[in-house]
Amino acid sequence: MRLSAVMIRLFLLAGILLPATSCAADEPVILVLGDSLSAGYGLPRESGWVQLLGQRLGQRGYPHRVINASVSGDTTAGGLTRLPPLLKRRPPAILIVELGANDGLRGIAFEEIEANLTRLVRLGKASGAHVLVVGNRLPPNYGAAYADHFQALFKEVAQREQVAWIPRLLAGVAEDWGLMQADGLHPVAKAQPQMLDNVWPGLEPLILHTLPAAKP
Repeated sequence: MRLSAVMIRLFLLAGILLPATSCAADEPVILVLGDSLSAGYGLPRESGWVQLLGQRLGQRGYPHRVINASVSGDTTAGGLTRLPPLLKRRPPAILIVELGANDGLRGIAFEEIEANLTRLVRLGKASGAHVLVVGNRLPPNYGAAYADHFQALFKEVAQREQVAWIPRLLAGVAEDWGLMQADGLHPVAKAQPQMLDNVWPGLEPLILHTLPAAKP
């Protein structure tokens, strides 16, 4: 049975639709809560950085499985709605929070963005997950002062909550127009490995920390 785009979005918002790869009970889960940058907007299937993450885990022998709960256009407020049922359905070992870019593009108050990010982090920690906050930077047309303040929010939240963070998902990507789609906001497929490399230094220590204990 084919599902309409509206139905699929409703399932995603409810935290019902999970990836096709099933997770065994003893496999640590990495839950990615993101927006279009993690949902693979405008990309061929299986070419987004989250999909590449799943491939890298397998190649390096890590037992973790990835659940990509990213939705294009989502905000930190939307993430707060979607995260609790996701955590209840399958508590992750690691929660990657990649939200906030759409908040900034819409001019949402910094105080609200910071408060929402903090709540997302605390929900993850309360579930027992190790949390990684993924920072972003707004396009240059928003002005350097505004962009600097926005980018600093991610670091401030992560340091205050004592969780891992990376400064910029699109470092080395957004500066190269050849790596961006025509809209100037979303990276092309060949940029996805760089995005994964940007996330990896913050993520791999958490992966190592959440490896299942060897059975006697």
